[in-house]
Amino acid sequence: MAKNDFYETLGVERDAGDDELKKAYRKLAMKYHPDRNPDDAKAEKSFKDVNEAYEILKDAEKRAAYDRFGHAAFEQGGAGGGRGGAGGAAAVRVGRSARGVQKGHRGRDWVE
Repeated sequence: MAKNDFYETLGVERDAGDDELKKAYRKLAMKYHPDRNPDDAKAEKSFKDVNEAYEILKDAEKRAAYDRFGHAAFEQGGAGGGRGGAGGAAAVRVGRSARGVQKGHRGRDWVE
């Protein structure tokens, strides 16, 4: 099943600014909030979709990855890495390893 475009989910244009994104998110989050729509599965799904869209679009790096690769940027092994993908924990370990060597720690301070 194909996911909806995050911009369409929030009802904003692709060049929307941070304030416009936040305003659209808050309006839709209030509209579909489970407390306002008890026992409404459709509203609950819409609420989750709105939250997912905003979580990606509010972060400049995630938004850039989404704009470039779409939903594939956040799928397992996708171009943007996502959770557990190519850019996930492995990239953090490599980055920390490089910093540790530069500082003379040789990896003893790795935290996952």
